[in-house]
Amino acid sequence: MTKAKPGSLDAAVKNYLASDRFADGIADSTRNTRRRILTKFAKEHGDKPVALMHAQALENIVRKMTPAVQRGFKKALRGFVDDCLARGVMKTDPLQGVKLAKLKSTGHHTWSEDEIAAYEARHPRGTKARLALELLLQTGVAKCDMVRMGRQHVKAGLLSMRRQKTGVPFDIPLLPSLVTELELHPKDRMTFLMTELGAPFTANGFGNWFRERCNEANLPGCAAHGLRKASAVRHALNGATAPELMAWHGWKTLAEAQRYVEEANRIRLAQAAAAKMVTLPNKG
Repeated sequence: MTKAKPGSLDAAVKNYLASDRFADGIADSTRNTRRRILTKFAKEHGDKPVALMHAQALENIVRKMTPAVQRGFKKALRGFVDDCLARGVMKTDPLQGVKLAKLKSTGHHTWSEDEIAAYEARHPRGTKARLALELLLQTGVAKCDMVRMGRQHVKAGLLSMRRQKTGVPFDIPLLPSLVTELELHPKDRMTFLMTELGAPFTANGFGNWFRERCNEANLPGCAAHGLRKASAVRHALNGATAPELMAWHGWKTLAEAQRYVEEANRIRLAQAAAAKMVTLPNKG
């Protein structure tokens, strides 16, 4: 392997990827993604002096990317630039002033109650597919946390874990529908859900498997993360406040939770408007 030239971007990237700063505080899946991004960046621009990296150069690079890819690239570079600044190989932050294109998508589709009912009709209680739905919907966790979840995390009816991506703890009671479903499945496993080979799912492997179960229910637009959002809307419709949603779903900021309170308010207002139309006198 060719040795990186001192002072080059390639050398700085290699130094960062080998450092404790890169290894600390992020999930393995996130770390692997950022490693790929930074390695590709170094392959394309590694011969350039890292000290001369500037905002306009980065702006020119991100303009060629889709909005979603831009965000992943900037997140990967954020840690790298912070490392360079801390070690003194950069004097100014080149990411300041780099503007990203606006995302047109609102993210994963939030499941409707009709879509949940359609899935339940296709996958009855006692099936692995139904257990997956109940785990996602009744806990509101992300799939990377759900695939780690097992009976060892439950004590006195309380599920206690930490979010893999953020380290934020959540301690939530098991809701009745999930308790009912768990009684129909083996109790001697370290994770609730297992692959056909008897091993725990990876997050990506589960996502692909679950999408196939959605397709079987004729729900091609639905995915696992959309049930986390549906869970939040359900809680908000039942009166949960933004801080309560934060505690249940393991979010770090009020803004993440507030969007679901606003969505629930929108649904309630639309229902109230419809009720007023129903009570109008019939002039026909």
